[in-house]
Amino acid sequence: MDRLASYEMFVAIAREGSLSAAARRLGLSAQAVTRRLAALEGRLGVRLFHRTTRAVSLTAEGAEHLPRIERLLRDLAESERELLGSLAEPHGELAITAPVMFGQLHVMPVVSELLAQYPALDIRLLLLDRNVRLIEEGIDVALRIGDLPDSALRAVKIGSVREVIVASPGYLARKGHPASTADLAGHDLIASTGPRGAAEWRFGSGDGAVRARRRLKVNTVSAALAAAEAGVGLANFLSYQAAEALAAGRLIEVLPPGQARAIPIHLLFEAGRANSAATRLFIDAMRARGARGF
Repeated sequence: MDRLASYEMFVAIAREGSLSAAARRLGLSAQAVTRRLAALEGRLGVRLFHRTTRAVSLTAEGAEHLPRIERLLRDLAESERELLGSLAEPHGELAITAPVMFGQLHVMPVVSELLAQYPALDIRLLLLDRNVRLIEEGIDVALRIGDLPDSALRAVKIGSVREVIVASPGYLARKGHPASTADLAGHDLIASTGPRGAAEWRFGSGDGAVRARRRLKVNTVSAALAAAEAGVGLANFLSYQAAEALAAGRLIEVLPPGQARAIPIHLLFEAGRANSAATRLFIDAMRARGARGF
């Protein structure tokens, strides 16, 4: 069995969670898959799966190598398509990650359009409010909001958002309307996840940091929005997170837009993915959406 076929078998077993299911997917007998898996493990000198009569599961070594093997197979398939001149029509799976709310509002519509337009393209969209490691988790493109650390990854800026300080009409009627960042110190704050949950809110306009009593601490943006609308206090969001509540009048922006700092949005990917038709297609589509404003 050649090396490429053995790696394809390894991925099939890992994804199916069963030797027999992987055999059906590959068009082989269960006995053939069992023999070939044993040969692969013997060549590598490690055990890749724990096996029982009912199922198989990855060992620590198998789990460590699975994302790398999947990436290798995707890159090889992409290279073959490039050599065959078929990159005009994206094929295969594109793995994307983005923050939860931004992904729901701005990435999912792009994904839906691409899937409708390109029937040979599959997309795996991972929405998480944490940064994931691209290679380890098999991600092709990651959307990041905020300043980027130094990295070997390539970055394409697709737009920006800004911080907004908001409160409900009822809260402002009780507590007054702050006119500057200095006035925020006399108000109750709602702290949520990320930088806006820090003990201090920092501003990029030269106004320094604001420290105030954090009356409520929550771990999701949706809970912070609900608390702000209920009049618990002032909350610090990214503009897209509060856009619907602001438009409906349930929340009011309490500082002029010029006092809030712009925060960049980038797409990150490995340099080797730049030639992927699916990657380029997604980047171009997100750039176009960003040009209309997030």
